[in-house]
Formats: sequence, structure tokens, C-alpha cells
Amino acid sequence: MSKNSKLLLAGIDTGGTFTDVVVISGGRIKTCKVLSTPDDPSRAIFEGLDRLGVADKPLLIVHGTTVGTNAVLERKGARVAYVTSRGFADVLTLGRQNRDQVYSLRQPELTPPVSEDLCLEVSTRISAEGEILEAASDEELEALQQQIEELQPESVAINLLFSFLQPEQEQRIADATGGDRFVSLSSRVLPEIREYERGIATWLDASVGPVISRYLDRLGKRLPRASIAVLQSSGTTIAASQAASQAVRLLLSGPAGGLAAAHMAGRAMGQTRLLTFDMGGTSTDVALLDGQIPLSSESRVGDWPLNVPSVDIHTIGAGGGSIARVDRGGLLLVGPESAGAMPGPACYGLGGSEVTVTDANMVLGRIPDDTLLGGYLPLDGEAAAAAVSGLAAELGCNRLEAARGVIRLANEHMARALRVISVERGHDPRQYTLFCFGGAGGLHACELADLLEIPRVILPAAAGVLSALGMLASQPGRDLSRAVLKDISTVSDAFLKEQFGVLEQQARQQLENEGVPADQQSFRYQIELRYRGQSAGFVLDFVPGADHAAEFHEVHEASAGHRLSHAVELVNLRLGARGPAATTVPEKPAFPQESAKPKNIYLADIKGVAEVWERRHLNLESRICGPAIVTEPAATAWVAAGWEAQPDEWGNLCLQKTVPGAP
Repeated sequence: MSKNSKLLLAGIDTGGTFTDVVVISGGRIKTCKVLSTPDDPSRAIFEGLDRLGVADKPLLIVHGTTVGTNAVLERKGARVAYVTSRGFADVLTLGRQNRDQVYSLRQPELTPPVSEDLCLEVSTRISAEGEILEAASDEELEALQQQIEELQPESVAINLLFSFLQPEQEQRIADATGGDRFVSLSSRVLPEIREYERGIATWLDASVGPVISRYLDRLGKRLPRASIAVLQSSGTTIAASQAASQAVRLLLSGPAGGLAAAHMAGRAMGQTRLLTFDMGGTSTDVALLDGQIPLSSESRVGDWPLNVPSVDIHTIGAGGGSIARVDRGGLLLVGPESAGAMPGPACYGLGGSEVTVTDANMVLGRIPDDTLLGGYLPLDGEAAAAAVSGLAAELGCNRLEAARGVIRLANEHMARALRVISVERGHDPRQYTLFCFGGAGGLHACELADLLEIPRVILPAAAGVLSALGMLASQPGRDLSRAVLKDISTVSDAFLKEQFGVLEQQARQQLENEGVPADQQSFRYQIELRYRGQSAGFVLDFVPGADHAAEFHEVHEASAGHRLSHAVELVNLRLGARGPAATTVPEKPAFPQESAKPKNIYLADIKGVAEVWERRHLNLESRICGPAIVTEPAATAWVAAGWEAQPDEWGNLCLQKTVPGAP
């Protein structure tokens, strides 16, 4: 499974409710799920590794972290001084003037990312052609440095107009003013046009860089024998020693691991068209895979655009811990608020009293009373029943009806998310396989498939900790870009090769510093084109000698329905560099020779009997006909009536619709 079967590999996914740990040693997989510790995520990581008996051993850890994301969403990042060209101090405050509520006369007020007193200006000005129109004097930079000392920010973000054409000017300011502070330069963070998006990326980098640096230092001290890499938003990994200097590229770190694992499992099964559904305790992430992991350069984190390469995932606040409540009009609402890890759902027995999706599943019997959460934490069915009974009283119905309502509403929220990523982008979900994972994904898989008329569902092996396994299937990598802004007809292949060569050298050096040999590095060369005057473009693979302008016309017409006679402009060069992943193919499990018999339990929800199977006791001859429950330490699955499930050679549970129109 791994490049070195003697090396201990650990994939770790830190979520809002659970921290998942997967350890691979000599081809064998051990897993653990523990409650997260949001005040210091490294504590839960150590606990998980300790439960598996490897915390004190030499490890290669690949870690997906939400530390940076939470710092942005909770506005707990570092205090940043923002330095820009004279006349542009208000750019981050003004933004794009986009309206979330298009027709509302009263738009919600948005707190500026940087307060007015911390927005500083210098006279340095660069033209769109790269000419230095004015440069700050040494005396001006000395005064700027004194101003920063008086303000005492923790970090500095420098974003000059058209700085990517003269990056030396930002470096000059950093050398004169940075001192011992964390400094982010827009010419390094995002060397592309659009000063607002570039400025936000630079501010985000400066804001979360110190936070991530402190966290990784703590993690390294807890695990002194571990070599740690962190998953980036693009689904590639970066060494922890370099991660803080690329902090903005870690903001969508957590969800990316699940896509890497889904891609790996899909390739092994010969399934390339997947709708992925990752339901955890706090949120649900959905994505569409059509042969490769989808990337986007137009993501968002909270209120802010994130224009660095990121996996194309749609996230909603609906998870097992999503809280159900009744509004003032008597309507049932579910999410986006979550009970989190502490106190968690009522059934966790940790003091939670509000109804969650997990509590509703337990009341309906889809989570058996003897379930051990993560394989070690007993659940409190009576607490779940009491909480749901209180909700039922508010709704004026019985407990089962209230629980069904919570599940149905949560399913509608999640089905809407799946439609956003598929139907709204021109894809028919019926032509895809629903790939469900996360601790709660299997409980909702059949009903979501019914809502979208999807006839096939896959519940992968190790579904409850799949994102952690995906960390180890992720490749070390870098995604670099460079603005060009030239008419494509005036750009020669020789010029492009020269520019790509500069980016390639940067990527090679960074990967070699992480121990990736040059002969194991691979590269993808892409160009971003647009019609002159447009704000958005299309990214095409660079092929020497090809007529890229003609290709752009065809792609534009296929996407937008028309082509224009305007000149085609080369906006950016994009280079993707990759190394080999820690693990590349899933391990085929050893099945028991005989499948154990299921036990039968009565479910008041369906007024009948359902079979309960332990997943570890299934073999290739096992057939599960719904209604049935499949249990494992880190996840539970509900096989609804009208569905049949069978394991495949990789240990995945493959579900087929057998009775059209069954509820």
C-alpha cells in the first residue's frame, strides 16, 4: 500500500466534532475516532495516536487542519497592518460591492477585514505595463516602519498595485519594515491581477500564518518523533516547516482529504463518475468527480473570496450534530448551528440537551442502543428520547413524527447541496454513483439517492475515517501562477516555455526541500485565457504548437453559448507540480470465510423488524436486504427498504436500488 511498508504512516483529519486517525503499518490499517478538542486540536491528535499505541513512535503524519479556517470564521486571526499603494487603502473595505441579498434595500453591514487605522499607504506605484512610476524613498520607509512600531500589529500584509510585475518593490518594503513580524507579500501569495482578491489573500495569509505556526509548533512538541505534513486546499501536501509561509493555502485543508480517498477508491473500482457526500458531525461536504479531483480558483471562506487553487467542494452546515429547533412561527428548523464535540448531541451523555440529527437517528432505531461511538464511547438512548420528546411537544406531534421530521428536513438540505454541485452545473446525478462517507453519511445515503433518483450507492471501507485515509493518498505538491496580460497572438511558445521554466524551478526546489527526488516530480502546464475586457476566463492545458486561441473560442462557445470577435488575452500561467503519495491503492481486506448471521431488532419507526449486521463479519457472499443496519466502530449505515447491499473485493459496500419507487 505504501512506498515503504516498514514506515508508520498516519493520516489525521481534525473536524469540528471528531478527530479521525488512520495508521498504516506494513500494509495493515488501524483506525480511531476521538472527540475533537477545539481549544487545542493537538490534544485530540495525541489521544488518537496514543489509543492506537503509536504516539511515541517515528511517524510520517499527513494532517488536515481546520485551525486556519476557524481563525478566519471566528475572527481570531493575528492583528494585521495592511500596506498598499497611495490611494488604495480602502480597497479591502470597498470590496466588489456584491450583494448577497440582491433586492434588499438594507444590506447587512460587513466588518472590514482591516480597521482604518491599520491600513497604511506608501508612494510606490507600478503601472499595468510593469513600469515603476514612483518608488518610496528611504526616509518614507523609515517613517512607515516607525508607524508600524507604534501600531504594534502581529503581522504585516503588503499589497502594491501590479506588484506581481515588480515583486522587488514589495520585498524592499518588507526588508525596511518587517522586523521580527510575520510578513506576507502579495507578489508571493497570489501574483495575479485583481487587487481586491490579491489583497484579501495576502491579508488572510498574514492573519492565519502566526496562528498556524503556533499550532504546528505545539503539535511538533507533542509528537517530537513525527515528521508532519499538512494538507493544502488544493488536495496536495506541504511540509509543516513550510506550511506557515503558505498559510492561505491551508484554509480548505480538511475537506480535501475525502476527495483524495474517493478518487483512489473510485479508480480501484473502475468508478470514475462519483457524487461524493461526506457527512460529519458539524458539516457536510459534497463534490462531483468526473475522472479527476475538481479544482477551483474562486472559493470562499466565510465572507471572503479565496482565489488560490482549492478543491471544488460545496459545504453546508448540516451534520450529525446539527441542532433542530422550532422557530417563532412554529416551523421546524435544522442547522446550521451544531452541538459540536462538547457537549455534543444529547445521546453522547456529555450534558447536551438540544435535539440533533444524531439524536433523531437514534430515536428511530437506526443507531442501535448498544453502539459505542468511535468504538469506545457508549451512547445514551434515553437522553436522546427525552430531548426529541421535548421537541415533539413544541411541534404538537409524537416523538417518532418529530424524529422523522428532523431527518427529512436534514435530507432535503443535503439533497439541495448535491443538486448545486450537479444539476445546477449541467450534470445529471442519475448518471453518477453516490459515494457516501463520514461517520453519519451511511445513515442518509439511501434516502438521498431516492430524492435524486440515483440507483447506485457506495459506502467505502473505513467510511467513518475515510478523509483521514485520504490524507495519505494525497500527493506532495505546489500550484504556482504568474500573470502575463498579453494578446495570445503575440506570445511565442519559446516565451511560454521560458516563463514556465521559472515556475518549474521554484516548484522543484520546494519539493526537493521536502525530500521529493527530481525524478519523481511531475508537472502540468496550463494557461488562463479570456476575451480582452472580460473579467473571467478559462484554463486550458498548454500544448506547444497548438492554436490556443481557436481552442478558447470553442470552449467559450460550449460554455457560454457564443463566441466573440474580440482579441484573446493570456491572463495567467499556471503550473501544477506533484510528487508521489504516501499510499496509492487501497489494500484488499481479508474476509471471514463465513458471514455471521445478523440479529433482528424491532423498529417502531417502520413497525417491523430490521436486520443488524456487523460490517467486519461480512464477506463477498453476504447479501443485505433493507430494511437493515450495518454497524462498524466509526460509522453506522441504514439500508432502506427497496435497497440491497453487497461487499466488493475492496471491502466497499455497494448498494443497488431493487424496488423502484420504494420509500
